[in-house]
Amino acid sequence: MAFPPVPFQEWFLRQTSTGNAALNAYVARVKADGGVVEAIGCVPLAVWDWVAPVAPTLLLDLYPNAAAAYSLRKLRAAYSGSAVRVRKEVSTVSSETDIGFLADGSLDTVSLLAFASDADSGDVFVVTWYDQSLSNDATQSTAANQPKIVSGGSLVTENGKAAVEFDGVNDVLQSSFSSSQPLTIASIGNIDTARTFDYFVSLNSTFVLGSDGTPEWRLLAGSSLTNGAVNDDQTLLFAVANSTSSILSVNGSSVSGDAGTAAANLISIGARSIGGGELLGSVSEVIIWSLDQSANRTSIETNINTFYSIYP
Repeated sequence: MAFPPVPFQEWFLRQTSTGNAALNAYVARVKADGGVVEAIGCVPLAVWDWVAPVAPTLLLDLYPNAAAAYSLRKLRAAYSGSAVRVRKEVSTVSSETDIGFLADGSLDTVSLLAFASDADSGDVFVVTWYDQSLSNDATQSTAANQPKIVSGGSLVTENGKAAVEFDGVNDVLQSSFSSSQPLTIASIGNIDTARTFDYFVSLNSTFVLGSDGTPEWRLLAGSSLTNGAVNDDQTLLFAVANSTSSILSVNGSSVSGDAGTAAANLISIGARSIGGGELLGSVSEVIIWSLDQSANRTSIETNINTFYSIYP
């Protein structure tokens, strides 16, 4: 016999009047998991049980309120959009499509490669990298300046995971943006050949994160904070721009100091916002918080490194 649902309060009073041990255990589990028993509709005891909520594992569910978040993995469970919008040419005629995520949160590379199967030279380019946090989608309308995600029919990868490849000449994806310090940026990228200037991301012409100078890893926000020589391996950069309390972490190893007080505007992925510093390499993830995440640095780095396996 099927039992129709009954209001919890009625059922609760009916059962507790008899001192039902199973009910009391159920109520204790609900309370322990943060539930409010008076607000839960249910069915009679014979067909009801409490399932504890699943702990969040995606980065932006653990550390929410990002100002912008670009990745080739899913970062937020509630995000229902695509990862990227891509373009191909077939006999010099362009077409575009959106590429989303699989159930496990990884990029739908099967659909991407199917789209690429008849592309001229086997190349597919990124038109838009969708923001998984708000609406700061990073775009490039000029075909010649769009980075690749499929090259010669093969998925662009770094360390076995999909990546967006920048040509070091004029490729860049940009989005309007404005924020003052403190700012936190986490970015994963690779520089093919260490040069004087190769930026993973910039937030204006004087606010950059990447290779600068010697070349060495640098956070520049008016002043300069450096942390070690650049190599051609995939690298996780974590930076907090907060004047004299700034941090630059490279693969989990951090330094602190003064990076300057420059405000941020115009997100540019793969280049400096006003010419120069175009990246010869790839980017897989850029996340920006308009707040200081230094207390969560190690946990954020661990979440990223667990997926990308960048360093031991």
